Amino acid sequence: QVQVEESGGGLVQPGGSLRLSCRVSGLTFDYYAMAWFRQAPGKEREGVSCASRDGNPRYLDSVKGRFTISRDNAKNTLYLQMDSLEPDDTAMYYCAAGLYSWCGSRWPSSDFGSWGQGTQVTVSS
Repeated sequence: QVQVEESGGGLVQPGGSLRLSCRVSGLTFDYYAMAWFRQAPGKEREGVSCASRDGNPRYLDSVKGRFTISRDNAKNTLYLQMDSLEPDDTAMYYCAAGLYSWCGSRWPSSDFGSWGQGTQVTVSS
């Protein structure tokens, strides 16, 4: 059984930073692409960033230059370093394990088969 568990969310002021972590068990972590998604109240879920099995990253345009995705395959853990946070980044953030090894130019949620419960990120003064 695949388990996906996020941590690291919280309340931060605009311009601040947070680091999200995602620990995965029950699958061959280093074989699959991994991604972060987010969903704000009243909005559709959107893909924030995706890391292929080799770590090659993809980013949502609005977070490029501010967010950095990384993975430690030895620890079965995915990270999202979020800097220069803005109020529009406020959302529930979800980690997802892919059904494939590589991230395309877009990474629809249908390409991901295992999801965590989410961690809340709130950016507010």
